[in-house]
Amino acid sequence: MTALGLTLLVLGAIVAVAEAHFPAHGIAGGLGVLAMAIGTVLAISGLGGGLLVALLAGGALAGSGAALISLTVKHGLVVQKRRVKGGAEGLIGHLGVVRTWTGEAGNVAMDGALWQARESLGSDEEAAELHAGDPVVVERLNGLTLCVRRAEEWELL
Repeated sequence: MTALGLTLLVLGAIVAVAEAHFPAHGIAGGLGVLAMAIGTVLAISGLGGGLLVALLAGGALAGSGAALISLTVKHGLVVQKRRVKGGAEGLIGHLGVVRTWTGEAGNVAMDGALWQARESLGSDEEAAELHAGDPVVVERLNGLTLCVRRAEEWELL
């Protein structure tokens, strides 16, 4: 009984740690905690401890492990709902300022960097040409070129 209990404790710990590296939304971690709780009960009772002490220790381990797993799963779900802040997706919607502009392309300063830019395809054809100092909004990214349009008044507030 003691050997089986210790084996379950070690395997449960390995499965619970594997949850951190290969997310399974708490399923693997929950199974690992369950295996550790059963292993605790078997190990303590196999070593001559009373059944009540073994059950209390297993329950305490299961309760604390379940609380930890539920907390990490909750925080993981919150992180999934956050807006992307980096990469190409994080640039969409940012405001920039035109530095130079000729025809349909130019340079835009945004977040401390100078980007190549061109007018977005969805822009109004009657819109006035952009000039240095005009505020623009990034609509999408095409490679390393920003596709921008003139910022509207409400976007500047």
